[in-house]
Amino acid sequence: MALKRQYDMTALFSMASMTDIIFLLLIFFMVTSTLVFPTALEVNLPQSTEQTAIRPAARLYVMADSTMLGQIGDADPQLLTLATLDQFIAAAGESLPEGQPCSIAIYADETVPYGRIVPVLDRGAKSAVKMVLATKAPGATANTTDIADESTQPAQ
Repeated sequence: MALKRQYDMTALFSMASMTDIIFLLLIFFMVTSTLVFPTALEVNLPQSTEQTAIRPAARLYVMADSTMLGQIGDADPQLLTLATLDQFIAAAGESLPEGQPCSIAIYADETVPYGRIVPVLDRGAKSAVKMVLATKAPGATANTTDIADESTQPAQ
């Protein structure tokens, strides 16, 4: 006696349950992605290709070994620490005529981590001074390592 199947098997596959799962996963990822808040510093990037006509009142050089040199105008650079940085910022503001905003250009070596520059930027923000991160050394002092060597040598 031969047993027969009561129903025939079809090669069709129902996609209704698969689309439900896909929509549930889509909703899950959309909801969880809005809960993730990145912890990063907000950096204001330049919006123009033109250079500014305002000349910075002072320059601050951060060397590869994290030593800092400050230069107000065309004076000789002086060695700075975080303790003397506030005095340098105040002196840069006093060197300008009344009513002119103070800005300090920061020239950092490319090997200096950004975390070492943040305290300098914080000190400038507390003193209401515009701190500008410069990407290229000015033409007069193109090689900042020469400045570091001159400032660390004893005066004769």
